[in-house]
Amino acid sequence: MNFKDYIRVIPDFPQPGIRFKDITTLLQNGEAYRAAIDAMRELIKDKQIDLIAGPEARGFVVGAPLAYALGVGFVPIRKSGKLPGETIEADYALEYGKDKLSMHKDAIRPGQRVLIADDLLATGGTIQTSINLVRQLGGDIVGAAFLIELGYLDGRGKLDGIDVVSLMQY
Repeated sequence: MNFKDYIRVIPDFPQPGIRFKDITTLLQNGEAYRAAIDAMRELIKDKQIDLIAGPEARGFVVGAPLAYALGVGFVPIRKSGKLPGETIEADYALEYGKDKLSMHKDAIRPGQRVLIADDLLATGGTIQTSINLVRQLGGDIVGAAFLIELGYLDGRGKLDGIDVVSLMQY
């Protein structure tokens, strides 16, 4: 299956010159969504994963079904103030400012093998922050998996030796 056939490209969103890769059209098609998750599962199945962590919000729609397919747990990484328990937080840079990501302090035990999953790897800022949070709790990062990778933004190069897999590259 050519998964790019299910990705809608929206010109000039969220600003002029950007060609936004919209995954909602893939998610709306049950056959394509299942095939994409199955294909991603094949890319990561030998990594001996204990947990998958995914950043809000589209990391949930990739990471949770991957965790289910592998029979492992899922850990949400949320924006600050969204988790009810005791959390750790880390700042990260956005295109126009800063934000914070958080995780529950008890989400990961030292030594657990964690894969980060998200819909898109662009500049790598959100993923690097997610990796830092997992490591702060003692988790071992076994890799990162994405539906889409924007290779021209070199997010992979900013992830310092992390094994990165992506289903589609632009």
